[in-house]
Amino acid sequence: MTLKVIAYARNGHTDKFGIPRQSRDESPILTRIVFEPEYRVKEALRGIEGYSHLWLIWGFSENRVQNTDRSADRIQTDNEWHPTVRPPRLGGNKRVGVFATRSPFRPNPIGLSSVRLVRIEDGDLIVSGADVLDGTPIYDIKPYLSFSDSHEDAQNGFAEETKNRTLEVELTTGIDHVLTTYQPGTNPVSEICYILSQDPRPGYQDDPEREYKLDYAGFTVTFTVEGQKVFVKKIEKK
Repeated sequence: MTLKVIAYARNGHTDKFGIPRQSRDESPILTRIVFEPEYRVKEALRGIEGYSHLWLIWGFSENRVQNTDRSADRIQTDNEWHPTVRPPRLGGNKRVGVFATRSPFRPNPIGLSSVRLVRIEDGDLIVSGADVLDGTPIYDIKPYLSFSDSHEDAQNGFAEETKNRTLEVELTTGIDHVLTTYQPGTNPVSEICYILSQDPRPGYQDDPEREYKLDYAGFTVTFTVEGQKVFVKKIEKK
């Protein structure tokens, strides 16, 4: 089966490190869904403004068992797959079934995200809460229906343990001026702080002396984590 790419996601996530582990409704980060010419048809979006949320069906375009052929507008995958994976949130040393996780290393590298529709702009969709890398291929878009897609009594498995864990972020004095070089009329401070508050580190790393580097929206952020607090040491233009 060949899946045709209908659009690409565009946002500040230029590296996999720091991408939210799940789509988040409260995220301040906006993603632009840019349609390919064949699907850039106004009629295809008729009525979509009536929905507050959408489902994005997309491809894990950067995992190691996948080959992306953009010139052909399709995704080809190898036959290799593993029945178990080691989720970072479980310390990286416990295996669970691949179908009991949202790991990107799957028989078919397809992702599903619930996002908020912010607006339609120049034929593109502007959404918030997407947990995707810049350049991620989008295969389909469908409306989210609260009466059928939300289940109040749903159980969250091992993900329940970390669903509400957030960190406090402290910016080092004197680095805010660097952020004035961002796009006119915007400021990535809240976006960077949000990403760091979600603790982008692998679950098995907890060394307060270790410096981490995060690339986002043309900046490299250097930070450390001690306890429940993130200390931003440096923000540099790439």
